[in-house]
Amino acid sequence: MKTFHDIASLATLPGPVHLAIGFFDGVHLGHQEVIRRARDAAEADGGTAVIATFDPHPMKVLRPQSAPRLLTSTLHKTLILSHLGVTHLLVIPFDSDLAALTPDQFIGCLASAANPLGSVTVGYNWTFGKGRSGNLQTLSALGRTMGFQVHGVTPVVVGEEPVSSTRVRLAVERGDFHAASRLLGRDYSVHGTIVKGRQLARKLGFPTANLSLEAEQLPPIGVYAVRATVADQAFKGVANLGLRPTVEMDGSAKRQLEVHLFDHSGDLYGEGIEVRFIQRLRDEIKMDSLEALKTQIALDAAQARQVLEAGSGVGYGGMASLGGLGA
Repeated sequence: MKTFHDIASLATLPGPVHLAIGFFDGVHLGHQEVIRRARDAAEADGGTAVIATFDPHPMKVLRPQSAPRLLTSTLHKTLILSHLGVTHLLVIPFDSDLAALTPDQFIGCLASAANPLGSVTVGYNWTFGKGRSGNLQTLSALGRTMGFQVHGVTPVVVGEEPVSSTRVRLAVERGDFHAASRLLGRDYSVHGTIVKGRQLARKLGFPTANLSLEAEQLPPIGVYAVRATVADQAFKGVANLGLRPTVEMDGSAKRQLEVHLFDHSGDLYGEGIEVRFIQRLRDEIKMDSLEALKTQIALDAAQARQVLEAGSGVGYGGMASLGGLGA
């Protein structure tokens, strides 16, 4: 997948350019439908489909105190989009200058860069431009003036309600992975970088990968059966998301995710890792001793193996590939 970071890069792509625009946090089923519609438009006239998103979330700039907890960092979002078969991604830096553009100025920038701009596809409630003053009707009027088509995608409904990033966040917050996966079309996952920890778990016989996490919305503290992908290798494992009360005595610990990967040996420091939460096994509890902790980890690992060998989780299997997103 080719990733661009400025609007002017659209001029390098074979036209007509067909844009799908949105923040796409989580890349849920509604987002996937917007992307699919842009793909279809590009295929219809031999153009190039480009997925356009923003970094950071606009609310981080406009009203930081009201910004939502993100399901996916830009890096993680890029990974998910690549699984969908997206071939061209435009990550637009969002800052005060961009926020100050009126709707016609922002769309004018896109239209003047693309060669030409064939269509713009957005969700039905998308807003844009200074003060969020532009909406689908505004975009349609600009399309008629500037000569591109506009596609407004109606909500994808699951469980009698529209799919939304807010619904996914609430499901993850309460640890309802079944609900989250129905909205996402894939297992809920987080992405991070493996960093060096205290290596205490290694001394107990259960080496763990400690993650520096990018996600902001996390499930409840606890122990989980997980699947992980590191350097294109798939692993089963057991994870602890919590404060590690047995070994962190001073009460200053921050929430941390550490994963014991089954049947793996060796260091993975610095590698990116995606961890898919499959099933919550238990609460995080303080053990009386390190020996008791070792015994409990062994029990957790055995239970996680049983859950995972039963085939739990959907991976990316529920998320239909949108392949061919490009010229």
